[in-house]
Amino acid sequence: MVDPGLYLAFVATVSLLILMPGPNVALIVANSMAYGTRFGLLTVAGTSAAMVVQLGLTWLGMTTLLGTLAGVFEWLRWAGVAYLLWLGVRQWRAAPVDLTLVRAQPRSVAAMMWRGVVVSLTNPKTLLFYGAFFPQFVRPERGDAGTQVLVLAATFLVVAVLLDSAWAVLAGRARGVLAARGRLRNRISGGLLVGAGLGLAMVRGK
Repeated sequence: MVDPGLYLAFVATVSLLILMPGPNVALIVANSMAYGTRFGLLTVAGTSAAMVVQLGLTWLGMTTLLGTLAGVFEWLRWAGVAYLLWLGVRQWRAAPVDLTLVRAQPRSVAAMMWRGVVVSLTNPKTLLFYGAFFPQFVRPERGDAGTQVLVLAATFLVVAVLLDSAWAVLAGRARGVLAARGRLRNRISGGLLVGAGLGLAMVRGK
């Protein structure tokens, strides 16, 4: 099973990262502000459905890779260090996201959900992020790595659904609040990614 201390760190880090707006959150906020919380939650259903597919692919890919090449785990961890550091620096330097500029989708249940699926599935960085982020919370000495990845993926999904739903509710009530402090959000999310990468590097250096 997953190391309890690492699991708590995973939940805390994932919660903070998901609170930082990306394409999914921007669409959820746009639909919720335009039509109300219900339609924001429908968008969450769409993005979450796509996330199930992405997390499933991540689990299958990592389980197969680690099962076939046991020695590749260490290389995967170091690749994760490099990728997380690159993402963190890029996020730190990115232009602030104005959540009020994203256009809402047509007021249709099918349109809301389908657009959520498309936006989430077509983000090319997602699978790379999962592949870089999950391994640092896996300890092969504690049992099957595939099982640990599955637990982490399920946890990620639950946290994402809860926090994305919170974005939908908040957006239905406070438009102005969501557009503020975009640069601070970038600094926090970029710093978290760099911290995750450095943390992994220090663990592997012991």
